[in-house]
Amino acid sequence: MTIGLFILAILIQLAVVLAIFLMSLSRVNGSIVAIITVIVTAIISPWSLILGIPLALLCLVLLIAPIRQALITKPVYKALGSAMPSMSDTEREALDAGTSWWEKELFMGAPNWDTFANYPYPQLSEEEQSFIDNEVEELCAMLDEWKIHHEDQDLSPQAWRFIKDKGFLGLIIPKEYGGLQFTSYAQSRVMSKIASRSPTAAVSCMVPNSLGPGELLMHYGTEAQKQHWLPGLAKGDEIPCFGLTGPEAGSDAGAIPDTGVVCYGMHDGQQTLGLRMNFSKRWITLAPIATVVGLAFKMYDPEGLLGDTNKVDYGITCALVPANHDGVIIGPRHYPSGSPFMNGTVDGKDVFIPLDYIIGGVENAGRGWRMLMECLGVGRGISLPALSTSAGGMTYLSVGAFAKVREQFKISVGKFEGVQDATSRIASQTYMLEAFRHLVTCGLNQGGTPSVMTAMAKYYATETMRDLVNDGMDVVGGRAIQMGPRNFLAIPYQAIPVSITVEGANILTRSLMIFGQGAMRCHPYLFDELQLLQSEDKAGALKEFDVLFFKHLGYTFNRGAKAFIAGYVGGSSDAPSFADTFTLPYYKHINRLSASFALTADMALGLLAGDLKRKEMLSGRLADIHSHLFIATAVLQFYQHGSKSAAERLHAEVALQDSLYTVQEAFMSLFANFPNRMAANVVSFVTFPSGRIFTPASDELKCKLGDVFMDDFEANPFRDYLKTMVYYNTEPDDSTGRMEHAYQTLLAVEPLWQKFKKAEHKGSFEGLTFEDHVVHASQSGEITEEEAEQLIKYNALRFDSLLTDVFDEHLLQAQERINPHSLENAVHKLTDYAQIKHDAQARDDTLAKDDRLTDSGETAAGIHEQTGDANPDHGYQIDGDVKMVDEQHTTAEIKAQTDFSAVSPEAKALNPRHRDAESTLSERMSYNHSLRTHGSDELKTSDSNAIADIVTEGKPDKSLSDSAKLKDGIRREEDDKA
Repeated sequence: MTIGLFILAILIQLAVVLAIFLMSLSRVNGSIVAIITVIVTAIISPWSLILGIPLALLCLVLLIAPIRQALITKPVYKALGSAMPSMSDTEREALDAGTSWWEKELFMGAPNWDTFANYPYPQLSEEEQSFIDNEVEELCAMLDEWKIHHEDQDLSPQAWRFIKDKGFLGLIIPKEYGGLQFTSYAQSRVMSKIASRSPTAAVSCMVPNSLGPGELLMHYGTEAQKQHWLPGLAKGDEIPCFGLTGPEAGSDAGAIPDTGVVCYGMHDGQQTLGLRMNFSKRWITLAPIATVVGLAFKMYDPEGLLGDTNKVDYGITCALVPANHDGVIIGPRHYPSGSPFMNGTVDGKDVFIPLDYIIGGVENAGRGWRMLMECLGVGRGISLPALSTSAGGMTYLSVGAFAKVREQFKISVGKFEGVQDATSRIASQTYMLEAFRHLVTCGLNQGGTPSVMTAMAKYYATETMRDLVNDGMDVVGGRAIQMGPRNFLAIPYQAIPVSITVEGANILTRSLMIFGQGAMRCHPYLFDELQLLQSEDKAGALKEFDVLFFKHLGYTFNRGAKAFIAGYVGGSSDAPSFADTFTLPYYKHINRLSASFALTADMALGLLAGDLKRKEMLSGRLADIHSHLFIATAVLQFYQHGSKSAAERLHAEVALQDSLYTVQEAFMSLFANFPNRMAANVVSFVTFPSGRIFTPASDELKCKLGDVFMDDFEANPFRDYLKTMVYYNTEPDDSTGRMEHAYQTLLAVEPLWQKFKKAEHKGSFEGLTFEDHVVHASQSGEITEEEAEQLIKYNALRFDSLLTDVFDEHLLQAQERINPHSLENAVHKLTDYAQIKHDAQARDDTLAKDDRLTDSGETAAGIHEQTGDANPDHGYQIDGDVKMVDEQHTTAEIKAQTDFSAVSPEAKALNPRHRDAESTLSERMSYNHSLRTHGSDELKTSDSNAIADIVTEGKPDKSLSDSAKLKDGIRREEDDKA
């Protein structure tokens, strides 16, 4: 009894502590409740004080401020202060740059699903939809990426003129300045559609609408600067570029060596206060054709000419300089991998500019890094994800069509499980990219500059693009690796490294930026604590830190308690009002993993402190967790606004399982590699008490999705949807339309095609070629004349869609490919194999005869076993049975047997009459051979004409059999004469 009461008392104490954490009671209230619990449980069992006394003492320490600060706050403040590295103004601005949105809810471990449900789903306005349906469609029709890539190394003059005239460079500029003022979602849609036709054109249009002077001017420029530059940028009269990176500054753009020193100089004939600039920029998109150059540089005022003699180093600053300004050198072009968009160098030595060239004026001197961080964030969230989403959509459409049309081993290659392993990834990842694009642009449409969300978008969209295009290359195989105008995958494949590298290299983005900025922007207390740790007023900072630190602890324990409970009973049932039976379990999983992430992130931040900045692999895993939680919610939102069909559910299910499994594995890898093993084991036990709970998509699920991947229309609404997201066409001579045209034709004739191919594979038709088989099937009545024509037409399209390009010996000019199966050429694919075979069998009397009469009048079956003829592609005759003389009984057999003993060869040879007959026979045989040769050609022509009637007009012609009889008759007549 005593032991039972002791256990009960201990369980009550633990339950109350857990409830305090779950209810997020304040420090004071929680301590009071805990002390009361200790007293009550001591009455139940005095032995419970073993745990109760330490708990009560801790509560007293938390309640008494001087003791609390002396024992906890001051030591923690000192330890963290020495552990945290010093932070420069540039780093502080970078961490503080941007805003937060839905990603903060997921970081904090308790997402508000009502907020999520109320986000306005991005839609196009009538004006935006019209622009995409008309101007963008027209531009895409002008673009030929093979010509751009391999011949012109630039867009055509007509395309450039159209881009400028129609406002493609001013999508983001307000209408009051002559721009189109499209939403973030509309910009993404425009860029996606252009990119589906030409990555080169897309990049050319992206830069002015993302990282360009226009974006900076709109947010930070003076009104005079806006009036001067924005109208020209909107109309395309001004072409912008922005110089940030250089030979010594890539990922560490804050280390740029370019300088601007405040001094006096001459400008427009007047002595003016300005900057003496020295800069060397590399890899600057649109630089070779730019008329205005944005520059990032470090600004110094050693003479105090700006009025503050104590401030020399102003930090990174941004200025806008005309490209033809004295001293500015627009250098030669670079050649970006896989996409020859305009890219080059910008240099300048001792270039003097007035101070009003600084974007925003002197007031913005030194604010350039913050400006760039926020504007880079918008570009990351729109431009590169749009390019990635476009590549996903085009890969889905083209590879899906190929997988259906291309047949090996008598079935479509998309039916093989090995291929479906890849195609199911293409399908689910494309679905994820579309979902990701919608949620990110939803956040951008609401304003703000959510730098963490856009960093996620940039990294995971471009990496996903890399994976799915690689899968597409594997599936399409030889058709994909041969370059030429017909190739629909190779150029996007070659251009992938550009997206991976620009606007923040992916390794840097994942390992440093996502969680590094995420912790600062999304954690409710961390950034303020960090500011207090580096404050010069230690006494005042300590007082504030005392309050924040214990709020932070309460937050951490609350998330830990939620994660612990969820580990045993599942996540919280909180979900948006629109959740259904399919999505509700996923919301519960996200609630659980979000709470686990909040606890794990706090463990990493608290124990590693400044070292976490160097533990980039751990930081990268935390980025994976945070990002894939965001991605999973994006998939759920996209599914909610989609068709909710069985096919779309398959896409969503595989995508969701992939994200949740990725999150789980990132947790496990982090725990396995965390330096503090005890802390890692404790948090691992709290968050995953039963071990792994998620598995990748099953083989069965992937096979189902692989089948759906090859469907269209009602069977796969998502594929139908993708056609509206890209430049979709079915032109048979177009690089992407060719495969789609063959695919759509197959869908129209698929029942007939499958029926015919099944019969063909069973050997139901005679002949060597596909055309032979079609004619045989038509003449035997197995298919109609109209069906024969449909088969011929589709086969020609199928064959043409699988052809790759050939070139001259110097690989300069693609050669025209002749399609031997086209309607006009199909007749030449006909052979006389079947007729020759029939004639040979008739002449040699080797046809199987079931009713042949024996000498006794009985019927015997004379069926011969087929040997060389078993393969219809071979032209061998059927072998007859060989009999000895004593086995030959019929009159015909005996008469046919020569009696050599009654013949005198020497007498025959000496007989002049016999010699004359032999000579005559040789001459006649020679003549007969000549006649057969010419006659055969004539008969082939006759046969071809007859079959052409069937192929081209669907009309059967009896001349085929008549011609065969005629040929046989000629041979017999010559034999008789001989």
